[in-house]
Amino acid sequence: MPTQAAAVIHYENFPVASWLCPAPLRQPIAAIYAFAREADDIADEGDALAPQRLETLRAYRQELHAIAGGAQPQARWATIFGPLQYNLQQHHLPVTLLDDLLSAFMQDIEKTRDHATYADRTELLDYCSRSANPVGRLLLHLYGVHDAASLAQSDAVCTALQLINFWQDLSEDIPRGRHYLTDADCAQFGVTRAALAAQKVTPSIQKLIASNVDWARDCMQKGSKLVHCLPGRIGWELRLVVQGGLCILDKVEAQAGRSLHTRQTLRKTDAPRLLWNALWM
Repeated sequence: MPTQAAAVIHYENFPVASWLCPAPLRQPIAAIYAFAREADDIADEGDALAPQRLETLRAYRQELHAIAGGAQPQARWATIFGPLQYNLQQHHLPVTLLDDLLSAFMQDIEKTRDHATYADRTELLDYCSRSANPVGRLLLHLYGVHDAASLAQSDAVCTALQLINFWQDLSEDIPRGRHYLTDADCAQFGVTRAALAAQKVTPSIQKLIASNVDWARDCMQKGSKLVHCLPGRIGWELRLVVQGGLCILDKVEAQAGRSLHTRQTLRKTDAPRLLWNALWM
């Protein structure tokens, strides 16, 4: 049964830079990443319909709890759950946090299936508490950080990263029927779902997106003090994560609503700015 996970490549809610990660923690982080990546693919990739995606995720969830209870991983996902089981045992990872991630993936499927929206920011924050915040808490667990203040700051950073991902991906999510701009926010600025679907930039839409950019930036700033509490590599890791998120927000803000059409990303040319800002945090 495999106990070594594949290397981390990319996952938007898994902000880790492999060269900054201490060698003893690379395998447990890779195992958590592989678990989340596979679940995300089940929820989002391919041509399967919502009922099949949900059925597969339920089976995936059952396998998580089975291996957490000591059962031998089944062949279907052995390369995922073999390493994960080993690292659950070695590092006593909280299974509830892994389960929360699956809950969020299933909610995404259901919301998209039903063409549903989020009523307000409180409802969207509840989703973020399961889709993003568990990642930060799992990483802090591996680093032995458990105090309430650090966990709250980690939650703020991870929520900010999730919100940033939403506002970065408007041009992709809205055509796919994924709505993260809440009903309350849309109503506040007089923006209809039809107007968003038309992807025509108006002053009202500009104000709507700008308000949500400010919200994400405020969340990031509330959590950014965590960088001063974490020593060594993890502190520098987090500095770069925070600055990368803020850089994306600046780009989305500069688009003045055109994020409805174009997705902004970090580029190599952003590296000097990120390093400089990380140094002076």
